[in-house]
Amino acid sequence: MKKLLALTLALAMTLSMAACGSKQEEAPAPAPAETQEVVPQESGDEPAAPEGDVFVVGICQLAPHVALDAATEGFMDTLKEEFGDQVEFDLQNAAGDTPTCGTIINQFVSDGVDLILANATPALQAAQAATDTIPILGTSVTEYGVALEIADFNGTVGGNISGTSDLAPLDQQAQMLKDLFPDKKNVGLIYCSAEANSQYQVDTVQNFLEELGYTCTQYSFADSNDISSVVQKAVDNSDVIYVPTDNTAANNAEVIKNVCVPAGVPVIAGEEGICAGCGVATLSISYYDLGVATGKMAAKILKGEADIAEMPIEYAPQFTKKYNAEICETLNVEIPSDYVAIEAAAE
Repeated sequence: MKKLLALTLALAMTLSMAACGSKQEEAPAPAPAETQEVVPQESGDEPAAPEGDVFVVGICQLAPHVALDAATEGFMDTLKEEFGDQVEFDLQNAAGDTPTCGTIINQFVSDGVDLILANATPALQAAQAATDTIPILGTSVTEYGVALEIADFNGTVGGNISGTSDLAPLDQQAQMLKDLFPDKKNVGLIYCSAEANSQYQVDTVQNFLEELGYTCTQYSFADSNDISSVVQKAVDNSDVIYVPTDNTAANNAEVIKNVCVPAGVPVIAGEEGICAGCGVATLSISYYDLGVATGKMAAKILKGEADIAEMPIEYAPQFTKKYNAEICETLNVEIPSDYVAIEAAAE
């Protein structure tokens, strides 16, 4: 009986385990996880940024000045309109100090920004020295061949650099001086010797002025420390002063005014900001529009629609004759009707 009972219990346990095993085998296996196909990229191809990514643009502006400020504003407005929240700006101002441009640009390179805007020649030169891979766009730069020491410059820098120029036609500026002051004889050309583009402008405009019958003398200052004495020397020996598009002069326009206006010597300026500070007239461009043009170039680069190495330097599309009403009245300078008064800056 004991053997029969043990045999019965063993048989029951065997059947129970078999049933459990059968249920485990019938249980469905879990569905495999979904896989995403990875498409290999060809070497050297850079994909367009996926939607949601953010472009970081570093902006190095040489100094706070109405013209440079306007160029930066136009550039940023254009990219914000193009990309919305998908673009961020690291805006840095060198406060007129050229070595600081190098510090700012080197930080941009270290941070790995997607594009650099170099606003003014020293900023562009610092960017060129810092990187040959990150796209660099210059603006408020007069002559790229001179600024970057490119022999036989043909309008396209190549490599990782392009941008926009603020050069107004120098022959037309010379003619403006002739139209306003046909009876004057001696023209003093005032500029900063540390700015290669300023030297280029005065050399070029001097040729045009001499063809028109003027006697020209160049007066250069090294920096803001000696500008007052140099301007005084120029005023003592000149009937008219010409000041090119020059960053140091722009930052010291009030100093120039305080020497020239009391002496009764008028100033023809290379750009509107300088004219607003010390001049009687200028052939002006819109620096905001120049910034907009630069922003459009940047958008094409960031979207992969253009190769910066093949993008020629762009120029302002139009020029306007403008005058400083206050100084013209003080000096009794009569302005033709086709000139536009410079609007006073908001306080």
